[in-house]
Amino acid sequence: MKYVLAIDQGTTSTRAVLFNEALTPVASAQEEFPQVFPQSGWVEHDPSDLWATTAGTCREVVERAGIQGSDIISIGITNQRETTVVWNRETGKPVYNAIVWQDRRTAEYCKSLRDAGHAKMFADRTGLLVDPYFSATKLKWILDNVEGARDMARRGELLFGTVDTYLIWKLTGGRVHATDATNAARTMLYDIRKGRWSKTICDLFDIPFGMLPEVKNSADDFGMCRPDLFGSSIPICGVAGDQQAATIGQACFKPGMMKSTYGTGCFALLNTGDTPVRSNNRLLTTIAYQLDNKPTYALEGSIFIAGAVVQWLRDGLKIIREASETQPLAERADQTQSVVLVPAFTGLGAPYWNPECRGAVFGLTRNSGPNELAKAALESVGYQTRDLLDAMRADWASDDASDVLRVDGGMSASDWTMQFLADITGAPVDRPKVLETTASGVAWLAGMKIGAMPGQDEFAKQWALERQFQPTMAEETRAKKYDDWRRAVTCTLGY
Repeated sequence: MKYVLAIDQGTTSTRAVLFNEALTPVASAQEEFPQVFPQSGWVEHDPSDLWATTAGTCREVVERAGIQGSDIISIGITNQRETTVVWNRETGKPVYNAIVWQDRRTAEYCKSLRDAGHAKMFADRTGLLVDPYFSATKLKWILDNVEGARDMARRGELLFGTVDTYLIWKLTGGRVHATDATNAARTMLYDIRKGRWSKTICDLFDIPFGMLPEVKNSADDFGMCRPDLFGSSIPICGVAGDQQAATIGQACFKPGMMKSTYGTGCFALLNTGDTPVRSNNRLLTTIAYQLDNKPTYALEGSIFIAGAVVQWLRDGLKIIREASETQPLAERADQTQSVVLVPAFTGLGAPYWNPECRGAVFGLTRNSGPNELAKAALESVGYQTRDLLDAMRADWASDDASDVLRVDGGMSASDWTMQFLADITGAPVDRPKVLETTASGVAWLAGMKIGAMPGQDEFAKQWALERQFQPTMAEETRAKKYDDWRRAVTCTLGY
């Protein structure tokens, strides 16, 4: 038996999942790592933690499966997107912590770019809004604020990468500096129509081209991993940002298909085929995947806080000890109360894109308590998803558009949350049998590239439904609850 190793490097933990050639997960390992919050709105990771947890979970999953490194025929990497790492080309030492996608420190600079009239240029070339979320302004901040960094960059001594690039560089012993098109498309430096780094944007930010990685297909040759890591040199053949990997894992290969992943944040993607669709509703135009040098595009809506709202209940309010406790709390909530939580802890993402606003709770009474707060927290994920789906349907009114939403990620395991999602969107929600969609998506890329796994059509046929959630909420109730949400968001933005 031969295996494919999927590395899933996320925002709060790193996972390694081993798949057999039938694309069935046979073993996994996971390790959390610390979050660094230097000041309000700043979020960082120590790059050594990203690498240590990657190497550690990979070794652990091989041991758990009782196999040898030589039994692994390919490696795939999927990663938290936009998070920015800059390191020394010779020593491999990062010059600063990784600045995480959630970080808002460049909000004022992004506002100055918009005020200067650059927003249209960025939208035309990158498909993105000018926002601290993306990598470009994080990279500029490091070059501007780390002593000597800009001079070192100009001398060709520094390399830039999103987390996939950093891990590829570490896995290959510094021999390969590369990324794939899906990750490049999230940097705010990449022209998604021309398929290359934008000289205009790099000049604007004074970012030397020599820092940037080579951009490859999502299924491609990303080099050979160091033999000392697993006792064997293994090819790295699949790379995709986590949300694009989940889109692949959900087999959303046809235009009109939608998926939504519920992890730390929530990210919904709508496949628009070979045409990049410009959004009129503040969604992102991005690359869903790129195979054989042909990009497939998507509309994407990004919610910054989804699963993280449950972490807040646990770590901030300390009203739960485990995420699984939120569902029974929500079920016991007083149905006569209308408590609405807007979890804008790091601003609001699509379709609002306001990095400055912060979270708020509305409708509290003397009888409001942990039950009502847990219910409001879970409902906030459904409300935000409806915001995204309504915007997508307005942007891409096509006969090919599907009403069904395929879901995955940790929160999708909650029946209560998924039923509310179906109720508030008024559309069916499909949960697959295999929830490892992010890891399985990149495992398929890695296995398909070397001919060990089936092609796209056959892979799509393997997708299997575990449960479909049908909307049961009365239309009048749905309208009232969503109106409450919209009013709460308006008040939050106004404050």
